[in-house]
Amino acid sequence: MPTNTISADGTILRDARSRYRLRAESGAHGAFEAETKRAGGSPRADVEVIRGAAPADVAALLGDSGEVVIRQRRMYDGERLVQLADTFIPAFVAEAAPAVAQLDTGEGGIISRMADAGLAQTEVVEDITQAPATAAQAEALGVHEGALLLTITHVGRTEDGRVVEVTRHVLGEGWTLRYGVPLA
Repeated sequence: MPTNTISADGTILRDARSRYRLRAESGAHGAFEAETKRAGGSPRADVEVIRGAAPADVAALLGDSGEVVIRQRRMYDGERLVQLADTFIPAFVAEAAPAVAQLDTGEGGIISRMADAGLAQTEVVEDITQAPATAAQAEALGVHEGALLLTITHVGRTEDGRVVEVTRHVLGEGWTLRYGVPLA
């Protein structure tokens, strides 16, 4: 089975082929924790949950310009900050699955809490771009302001096409992303 690795020089290989299916492995509270443990790392996250408006581009993906739940996370391997991740959850999801607005979302994380509430994600699309680091991102990740960082915009949809989550992952230096495409 595909898995993530962390090499001796700290390079992180994020293998998306199994990432979301194994998010509760060994009691993990989401994909990052599961994959980092599997790679022999020491995952932890500083989490802040607020309510507010999503940025215009995220609101367009959500189809919701009203108040959303925003989960802001700093994600570490040991003491090394490896990514910033902001998740935007529409109000209808937070009402159906109130645990998504808690600091500790339990085994499997928010994707599992959504599934428990009948809002299982059956399709995920991730767009990977390079974006210049803002001053805050540069300071947090130890790069120069304007440095190009890999940014993953994750959009999770239910079987009926409703968007239940948009997460923007901003990756620090030293990442490789791996995806697989079924050909048959």
